[in-house]
Amino acid sequence: MKQMSIATALILGMVASPVLAEPTVEVMHFWTSGGEAAALSAVRDKVVANGVAWADAPVAGGGGDAAKTALQARIASGNPPAAMLMLGQNIIDWANEGLLGNVDALAAAEGWDAVLPQAVKDFTKVGGHYVSVPTNVHRTDVIWASKAAFDAIGAPYPTTWEELNALAPKFVAAGIIPLAHGGQPWQEAYMFEAVAMGIGGADFYRKALVDLDDATLRGETMVTVFTELATLRDMIDENAAGRDWNLATAMVINGEAAMQIMGDWAKGEFTNAGKVPGDDFACIPVPKANGQAGFVYLVNSLSLFTQTDPEAIHAQEVLASAIMDPQVQIDFNLAKGAIPARMDVDMSALDACAQSTAADLATADAAGTAVPTFAGTHAANAAVVGAATDAITEFFNSDMTATDGAATLADAIMAAK
Repeated sequence: MKQMSIATALILGMVASPVLAEPTVEVMHFWTSGGEAAALSAVRDKVVANGVAWADAPVAGGGGDAAKTALQARIASGNPPAAMLMLGQNIIDWANEGLLGNVDALAAAEGWDAVLPQAVKDFTKVGGHYVSVPTNVHRTDVIWASKAAFDAIGAPYPTTWEELNALAPKFVAAGIIPLAHGGQPWQEAYMFEAVAMGIGGADFYRKALVDLDDATLRGETMVTVFTELATLRDMIDENAAGRDWNLATAMVINGEAAMQIMGDWAKGEFTNAGKVPGDDFACIPVPKANGQAGFVYLVNSLSLFTQTDPEAIHAQEVLASAIMDPQVQIDFNLAKGAIPARMDVDMSALDACAQSTAADLATADAAGTAVPTFAGTHAANAAVVGAATDAITEFFNSDMTATDGAATLADAIMAAK
């Protein structure tokens, strides 16, 4: 009877004194391809090593539209995640709604102001507060080229739009798709901005897609942009509709297609497949017409929703510190295909593509020719980008003329401003 009493006491004691659960940070994101998942694991591993459980909340869809819808539902129900991958002016909008917290004390202690370029701080530090933590900087105006495909036709990589266009029939004759593409609106918006930079350069890009100048949107240069888009739409295969971006990248990786115009997150897929820059593929900034220069950048970051529980706040700070850890920045970007957000890390561990991107960004930043992504809602707000994307994808999936395409885009932007 005495033994039973002791056992009962032990059981009761266990019930009365539950084991304390470790703090948890929930991260909602749309990094679901192989390279993206590998990149995010660098952050997750650091967070877990520092005693915080990781609750992964992925939402498929490379452009992030499905994730934005899921986030809005979570906010409406009063249950936002601790952190969310969001882009550009969407961060500013949520901060202005008063829904984002900050990690200012941590940022001050770790000296973030001194190591982040202004282009990054523009989309992470809102109203003087660090409401978002940057993982990387992407370049969006890039051509990814299969070395095997170019070797098959004995051609060098293109340096002008005329050279690129002339390659298409040669690839077709060799049984190779000239341009891999995923027929989704967000992918067509990124292709559009890359061509806009390549045809018009930074000054045109800024006037048209940052300033939203009506005359520039309707001008001859924009018509030339749509003329090139019309040429590109004839290079894709008939099965492109609805294809995810990473599946289009896989077509280049396996030599089924020669090229893809996509941001440098595509490189994460090459890396994940064991491919080496130079040996297996090339990363080429889109051709710049008439000696123009430019670099289109996108900042990835995880934004932090306001928490009231001290344990939840601690978990967010652990996440933020892990993201900004110099080694994590390197490991993340080796897998992601981008370059670190921090300026003070050793870039020598990065591959040739990333080192070239870092050098190009430094040059463009100094020359004033680095411009924010339009498709990624850095250059303009979501309403404008959404209206423009509809116009761009309508053009890309029709036989609309270039003149009508430019006019449709201008009308859509002016109506959404």
